Amino acid sequence: MSRKNRAEAVSGWLFTAPVVVVLGLFLLVPVVMAAWVSVSDWRGVGSPFSSDVSFVGAQNYAKILAGGGLDEQNFGTALRNNLWYVVFVVPLQTAVALGLAVLVNGRALRARGFFRTAFYFPSVTSSVAITVLWLFLFSSTGAVNAIVGWIGLHGPNWFNEPTGIFHLGAGTPPAFLADHTMLGISWWEWLSGPSVAMTAFIMLAVFTTSGTFMLLFIAALQNLSSDVDEAAMIDGAGAWTRFWRVTLPQLRPTLFTVLTLGLIGTWQVFDQIYTGTKGAPANTTLTPAYLSYTSAFGNQQWGVGAAIAFILFGIIVVFTLLQRWALKERPVSRRRMRWIEQGGAR
Repeated sequence: MSRKNRAEAVSGWLFTAPVVVVLGLFLLVPVVMAAWVSVSDWRGVGSPFSSDVSFVGAQNYAKILAGGGLDEQNFGTALRNNLWYVVFVVPLQTAVALGLAVLVNGRALRARGFFRTAFYFPSVTSSVAITVLWLFLFSSTGAVNAIVGWIGLHGPNWFNEPTGIFHLGAGTPPAFLADHTMLGISWWEWLSGPSVAMTAFIMLAVFTTSGTFMLLFIAALQNLSSDVDEAAMIDGAGAWTRFWRVTLPQLRPTLFTVLTLGLIGTWQVFDQIYTGTKGAPANTTLTPAYLSYTSAFGNQQWGVGAAIAFILFGIIVVFTLLQRWALKERPVSRRRMRWIEQGGAR
């Protein structure tokens, strides 16, 4: 390395040193401490590294995953609730954000600046304030309850119904689904879908996050070259074919970013639950992030709370890797090349 390169490297490290120190002090050190807490019997008093704290190995993790008690059942319930939350929110918010971006980016729409601001505004609103307002709309005296009541579809406590939306009105579950359990809850409960209360949180998430992801898609759409789209138009491709075959493949990096951020955000949902229902009704809005908080700060099970947090981290990593594999760009097959050469894009 030349003297000039060494000087540039030293200058770079000097400029980044404050950020590295801050991240190491307030991010890396707490993560290491939490990792130790998850494999120890620390009770929240004194230092986790004191001599009276013992190493218990995977005992806290086993208590959650195979303990057979309330901790396992609560974690299974939280995982089921959050899984349905992810399944609904991530595709919906991505589709809505992409649709809004295409709409706002179109030349035919007037007052595009106004609509961009209007669609983005819910994303910058306080999550606590908007959660309180949203739940008020779904309360017994709220607007949603009144509108649905006019149709006569519910009773006064419909929002507190603990049954999943897929099992509303269902009879006795099949024996093979009711008798088999995973993480303390039956397969029938795993397939119940989100409760009415969790469905309200799903709609809230889509409403508040689509605007942010819309901006990412707008930036990507404005950086696309129009040459390929014009060539496809000359070849006779329709609007939907051009979008599906030309525009969407070019948005793959942005789509991966949006899906990744969506996965991370949905698996870490906490403030809406804490502000709104605190897991009610009947733990149907309980999430792993909120369960980790209540286990540590509420029940003083610090090891269990830390273990839940690291299990949640592992789930996010696994889903992100699976998503990266699914969206990975693959070489075009010979069959598809022949289809394109024969005018399949038309």
